[in-house]
Amino acid sequence: MKKIAMFALVSALLAGTAHAQDKVTITVAAFPSLDTSIKAVLPAWNKLHPNITIKLVAQEFADHHNAMTTALATGQGLPDVMAVEIGYVGKFAEGKGLEDLNKAPYNAEQYKKLFTPFTVAQATSADKRFIAMPTDIGPGTLLYRKDVLDKAGVDPAQLNKSWESYLAAGKVIKAKTGASLINTAQSIYGVVSRTNLKAGEGIYFDSKNNLLVGPDNARFLRAFTLAKQVRTEGLDAKIGEWSNEWYDAFKKGTVASQFSGAWLTGSLESYMAPDTKGLWRVENLPEGGYASWGGSFYAIPTAAKNKQWAWEFIKFMTMDKSQQLAAFTINGAFPALLTAQNDNIFSQGVPFLGNQKARVLWRDAARKTQPIDVNKYDSVADQIVNTELTNVLEQGKDIKQALTDARTQILRRAR
Repeated sequence: MKKIAMFALVSALLAGTAHAQDKVTITVAAFPSLDTSIKAVLPAWNKLHPNITIKLVAQEFADHHNAMTTALATGQGLPDVMAVEIGYVGKFAEGKGLEDLNKAPYNAEQYKKLFTPFTVAQATSADKRFIAMPTDIGPGTLLYRKDVLDKAGVDPAQLNKSWESYLAAGKVIKAKTGASLINTAQSIYGVVSRTNLKAGEGIYFDSKNNLLVGPDNARFLRAFTLAKQVRTEGLDAKIGEWSNEWYDAFKKGTVASQFSGAWLTGSLESYMAPDTKGLWRVENLPEGGYASWGGSFYAIPTAAKNKQWAWEFIKFMTMDKSQQLAAFTINGAFPALLTAQNDNIFSQGVPFLGNQKARVLWRDAARKTQPIDVNKYDSVADQIVNTELTNVLEQGKDIKQALTDARTQILRRAR
């Protein structure tokens, strides 16, 4: 009996040691409000994989991407799973520091059909590597304050019939309520520059890496011209996004409309202006435009230590309908997964938007949004063009000269 008892004890100790050895911690680096989505699904993950601990490292948006840029460059401080916002995907893709998910053992080609088509293109590099799995998308939308428009006697249909109609409505709103049409004229540029792109075009470069920015490009010329008109006519509040003044304008209704991704509704409800519930509505972008406005992805660094479990976690976050819907419900992260978009929740009214069935509108917009090629110099071009736009708006610089100078600077940086 003693031998049996001793054998049982040794077996138990060995089993315990083996169990302990099976325990793994994977590090996931993310940013707000993606970190909220991850925290929300951790109980479900822990139940499914009790020995695989998720260590979440969250930093503010800019700090996170700066840290990941440094980590990829040095090979130090890399997580197992890296969250990447669409604006950085092209830059990170060209650096070759992320796994190509098309290849074994990931074999992600078979999963691409599960997602909204344009987001797959966003995560594909120029040499056709698939460097990140999409988790949420940002169908472009126009949010407006219904109470402000009612007070001004403006029909919401005026806001998206045409850009000229949008600006005309802004004049009436300003005259009758004192509210600005938009937070900043740069927002107009943001919409016009990314909508109605031709096949094979990115925002700044075409599929052959030819730069599109310049005084002869009708899209950029119109974007700058409309932004200048908004500023000249005093229709914007000159308030930058993600500032306390921006949040305050939402709360007080001193700005009548805002262009953004569908996710902004969740941000308004959760922390920006929760007391404005029922006052907001949404519409499609002006002139039948459709655009991607933000979006998040998960990537695996080539130097990651726990790639197997990193991949399992990514699949859990991106291809599990329950987790996609959990993130959507909690913070408005619009699911990239098509089956999640077909859930009954999409046919329900959104209380924050006065029970408007906005999710159907966003879903339709997402499916009409065309894929846009990404380029490793997108972030450089974006910074330069926006600096030149600021020169136009604040210093009166000639629009064609600004676009000429922007082109010259981008070409110099790209070389």
